[in-house]
Amino acid sequence: MPIEIVCKIKFAEEDAKPKEKEAGDEQSLLGAARGAAAPRDLATFASTSTLHGLGRACGPGPHGLRRSLWTLALLASLAAFLYQAAGLARGYLTRPHLVVMDPAAPAPVAGFPAVTLCNINRFRHSALSDADIFHLANLTGLPPKDRDGHRAAGLRYPEPDMVDILNRTGHQLADMLKSCNFSGHHCSASNFSVVYTRYGKCYTFKADPQSSLASRVGGMGSGLEIMLDIQQEEYLPIWRETNETSFEAGIRVQIHSQEEPPYIHQLGFGVSPGFQTFVSCQEQRLTYLPQPWGNCRAESGLREPELQGYSAYSVSACRLRCEKEAVLQRCHCRMVHMPGNETICPPNIYIECADHTLDSLGGGSEGPCFCPTPCNLTRYGKEISMVRIPNRGSARYLARKYNRNETYIRENFLVLDVFFEALTSEAVEQRAAYGLSALLGDIGGQMALFIGASVLTLLEILDYIYEVSWDRLRRAWRRPKTPLRTATGGISTLGLQELKEQSPCPSQGRAEGGGTGGLLPNHHPPGGLFEDFAC
Repeated sequence: MPIEIVCKIKFAEEDAKPKEKEAGDEQSLLGAARGAAAPRDLATFASTSTLHGLGRACGPGPHGLRRSLWTLALLASLAAFLYQAAGLARGYLTRPHLVVMDPAAPAPVAGFPAVTLCNINRFRHSALSDADIFHLANLTGLPPKDRDGHRAAGLRYPEPDMVDILNRTGHQLADMLKSCNFSGHHCSASNFSVVYTRYGKCYTFKADPQSSLASRVGGMGSGLEIMLDIQQEEYLPIWRETNETSFEAGIRVQIHSQEEPPYIHQLGFGVSPGFQTFVSCQEQRLTYLPQPWGNCRAESGLREPELQGYSAYSVSACRLRCEKEAVLQRCHCRMVHMPGNETICPPNIYIECADHTLDSLGGGSEGPCFCPTPCNLTRYGKEISMVRIPNRGSARYLARKYNRNETYIRENFLVLDVFFEALTSEAVEQRAAYGLSALLGDIGGQMALFIGASVLTLLEILDYIYEVSWDRLRRAWRRPKTPLRTATGGISTLGLQELKEQSPCPSQGRAEGGGTGGLLPNHHPPGGLFEDFAC
C-alpha cells in the first residue's frame, strides 16, 4: 500500500525578526560602502558647529529651562545682527560720497587756458550793405531801404551767405586790439583764432605751452594783458526791439580749457569799457564718480571723437550738438556756430530757429538733451576785480597816441588782465565715503559681536542644508518598485507557480476524474495548497 507523506512548513515570526535585523544591518553596511552616508541630524550638527550658542540650544541633551534660555538668547542675537546688517546695507546702497580737495604740486610751466572774447555788438553799422540790412531785418530790427533812403517794397537781392556776412560785418580784432602782452612777450592778432558763437564773430587766444608764450610765474603781469577798443560808434541803432537787441556796451569773455569749445552766451562774463578788469585764475582739476555713486560720463577708449566736430567730449560740445539737432529737426539747417556740414540757416529764420532751440532744449536729466559731466575735467576758478581807466594824465596821452578825444577813450577803451594766482592747481575729487570693503568689515564685526560667526560658519550651515536636501531628493528619486520576489525578514517567498516549476519531483499523471496518481483521495487539501510538496 503506497504511503503519502505530506510536508507542512510554518515560519515563526520570532525567528524571522533577528534574521531580518541581521539582513538589514548587512544591507545598511553595503549601502554605506556603496553610496553616500546618511545626513547628520540637527543635534549632531549643532554640537559640532562653530556658531556660538547653537550647540547649547539645539545640541543633544534634555530639554529644559536652560536650553530654552539659550534658544531665546540665540534668536535675539540673530535678530540684532540681521537688524544691524540691514541698516549697513541700506547705508551702502545710498552710495554716499565725499569731496576731497588737495593742492597739487606746483608746475614749472602752467598750461594757460583759452580766452575767448566777443564784442557784444554783432554787426558794424558802417559795414552793412543794403542787401545785408534787408536780409538781417529780423536780427537787427533795421528797416530795409533802397538807395534813396525809402522803404523798399519789392527789392530783390541775391541769396545771403551768413558766414560771409559775419566775416565782413563783424568787429575785426586787428582794429579793436590796441596792445597785447603775454607773459612779458608782445603778442598780436595773429595769436588769436576766429571762432563763431551766438555773438557772431569772436576770437580765442590759445597759448602753446611748448612755445615761449607760456606762463612761467604766477601773479599779475605774468598772463594775458590786452587793451581793446570796442568801437561804440559802430554799434547798431535801435529802431525796434528784437530778441537779439542788446543795450550793453563792452565785450563778453569766457575762460575755458583748450579742448572745450566756447559757450559764451551762457558761461561768459562781461567786461565794461572805462575799466581795467583783473581776472585771477586758479586751475581746478575735477574728478567725479561714475555710476552708481554719480552721473558723470566715463571716457571712451575709442580713438574716434565722441562728438562729431569736436576732438573731445565736454558739456559745451554736447549742448551745441543738441542745439544743432533741434534746429535741424525744426528748420532743416544749422546755425553758423554749430558744428557739421549741413546747410546754414538763412538770416530771415535765424531768430525763429534760435528761439525754438532755447525753448525746446531742457536742462537736467529729464530734458530732451542730457549732457552728463565728464568724470575728469579742468575748470578755472575766477576772482574778478576792476579799477577805472584812464586817469586824467593817461587820458590825454591815449588820446594823442590813438588820435582820439578823451571822451572816446573813456567810453570805448578797456584793459583785460588774465593771470594765474599761482602756478598750482587744486585737485577736487569725489570719493566713495562707504565702499564694499567697509561694508564687509562692518558686517563681519556685527556678526562676530552678536553670533560669533565667520564666513566659514556660513559655509558650514550651507553645507549641512545641502547635505539634507540632497539626501531627500535622492530618496525621492530612487523610490523602490515592488519586485516579484520580495525579501521579507531574510526569507524568500516564492509563488506557487515558481515552486511548481522548481520542484524536483517528476510530473505524475493525474487519474481520471481529477485525482493525482499515488495520492489518497482523502488527503487532498482544498485548493491544492500542498500538492506541489508531495512526492
